[in-house]
Amino acid sequence: MSNYTRRDLLKFLGRSSLVGLTTVSGLTFLNGCTQKKIHKTVLNNIPPLPFTALTPSDADDLLLAEGFNYEMLVKWDDAISDKDTFGFNNDYTAFIPFDPDNPDDGLLWVNHEYTSPMFVSGYTGEADYVRTKEAVDKEQYSVGGSIVRIKRNSKGTWQVVYNDPHNRRITAQTPIPFNWPEPIRGSKQGIGTLGNCSGGITPWGTILTCEENYDAFWGETDYSDPENPTHVRSVLGWEDFYDNPPEHYGWVVEVDPKTGEAQKHIALGRCAHECATMYQMPDGRLVVYTGDDANDQCLYKFVSAKPKSLVEGTLYVANTMDGKWISLNMEEQPILKENFANQTEVLIRLREAAALVGGTPLNRPEDIEIDPLTGNILISLTNNKPKGDIHGSILKIVEKDQDKTALEFTASTFLAGGPETGFSCPDNMAFDVNGNLWFTSDISGSSMNAAPYAEFKNNGLFVVVAGGPDAGKVVQIASAPTHAELTGPFFSPDGKTLFLSIQHPGEGSSSLTDLASNWPDGGNNIPRPSVVAVSGPSLEFLAS
Repeated sequence: MSNYTRRDLLKFLGRSSLVGLTTVSGLTFLNGCTQKKIHKTVLNNIPPLPFTALTPSDADDLLLAEGFNYEMLVKWDDAISDKDTFGFNNDYTAFIPFDPDNPDDGLLWVNHEYTSPMFVSGYTGEADYVRTKEAVDKEQYSVGGSIVRIKRNSKGTWQVVYNDPHNRRITAQTPIPFNWPEPIRGSKQGIGTLGNCSGGITPWGTILTCEENYDAFWGETDYSDPENPTHVRSVLGWEDFYDNPPEHYGWVVEVDPKTGEAQKHIALGRCAHECATMYQMPDGRLVVYTGDDANDQCLYKFVSAKPKSLVEGTLYVANTMDGKWISLNMEEQPILKENFANQTEVLIRLREAAALVGGTPLNRPEDIEIDPLTGNILISLTNNKPKGDIHGSILKIVEKDQDKTALEFTASTFLAGGPETGFSCPDNMAFDVNGNLWFTSDISGSSMNAAPYAEFKNNGLFVVVAGGPDAGKVVQIASAPTHAELTGPFFSPDGKTLFLSIQHPGEGSSSLTDLASNWPDGGNNIPRPSVVAVSGPSLEFLAS
């Protein structure tokens, strides 16, 4: 921060016009991608932060800044009912209260992004290891998502309600229909969901969970020769045991947490979706922003033609150089008609279509949130090492006239990672009830604590303060255990609890007897991905 004055940084963040405001009221707040009214924020009257930033650490522990504490909510393999256990490598979380006026009782959805066979099934990839269908079934059960009822008791402690009728698992073996009029690779449904990274929630209270790196599970289809497509093998090799086509994955999946019913939304396209951020227009039409989390891939926006429809509408790709959203409707694009048989094929081969119409390659577009104080769209660009972008940044999109259906926009850097700002590789984001921006970092385990990332140490959780004398500061709040990534930050409706995933601690362990982490159970125990509930007086200060 030493190279930036406070006003310089506020201007850099695109919030300098807020400095002189006394109140900001009636603004739309998207908590986990659903629209709510943000609390009044008296920006000039906010006192200094009552805590100091956490110092970066390489300790194998979840560390928090002063005035913050956490309680363990649920860990991998914990029983959530007589039938089901909590899944592995949790990512996105979303809390849906049963009653909007009661923030203490509701359903928690948790993504389970990928599996680590050494921990889950015992498979290490060694030549003499005989892979079995039973082992693959364990791996398939470990991914997808968990739905658990949680309640906060009179002491303020959150607990999972064991065996609640709502508690269930959605796994890689759960049949899920396609929300599309045509079959996908000969079927009207896919088997399972996987690669579930980030997500969002809808205005009607369902979950959008996004299938990111699906090719690691089922491989991919190479369409270089459209007349003779070939299969590219997966890392896990599940195709040796089940005949599920890759085209059944890579979609945005909607899940009703109250019933477990799910559907895959084909109109949003197929890619390594990180998240799906939904905005509802006054006329009921929907706008969904999503990013393709890979080097040199694109940012997308779907605009529905009818209220609440995720079938009828137009999918666009962003050209950030020209500031335009480009239609991916093949009836509007002659080049798509020349290269694809129909619109379904365009959506299945989305990356190819986006490149043909001029989508801008970006540096791993990951999470997307809408700033409740400005209406701007923020996109975390984690990094792009082959292109020299080591520390990543957060991109800002300002839609023309702040109209989310507009086809023109301006793009600029909202916040850049690096030593000057004290963080690297931004990933998941969330706004709290007062418009403070929270985000996590995603330095890979193999790069952590080594140049050029050594000074950042383990991954962290950060907040960009919205108002008061600390406005614009980037403050580290948490440090993750060894090799872990903090993911899925999501606030309770009153802002007094932050649900947070601790994903893949000790993922660099060489064996079950040579563990890189023993978090959270300590001793010689294997690491267990977990979800915690963060609270404390410092969080209450930010929520007040």
